[in-house]
Amino acid sequence: MEFMESLLALAANGAIIIFEFIGVGIIICSGLMGFYKYVSKSPDTRIYLAKGLAMGLEFKMGSEILRTVVVREWKEIGIVAGIIALRAALTFLIHWEIKQEENQQPS
Repeated sequence: MEFMESLLALAANGAIIIFEFIGVGIIICSGLMGFYKYVSKSPDTRIYLAKGLAMGLEFKMGSEILRTVVVREWKEIGIVAGIIALRAALTFLIHWEIKQEENQQPS
């Protein structure tokens, strides 16, 4: 049983690193492309950047959810829950901003 627990922890930690890396990569790429769109005065800059940030945050939130598998103390669970709540709130606000921006753009 202990072997299975250590195997699960190893798999979860590997997935956490991968999801964190993907999330950071998406945020960096979106930021760079958003800057390029801003410089070229593209009208969809804000929407593009917001969608990229939301996608990156969703990957990072996935890694935090996986982190709950390997935490052992209530204090750690509280910290992870707080991080998940903050990232969920940020994602919700970004999606709300996207909807507002899309409604304001002329078709």
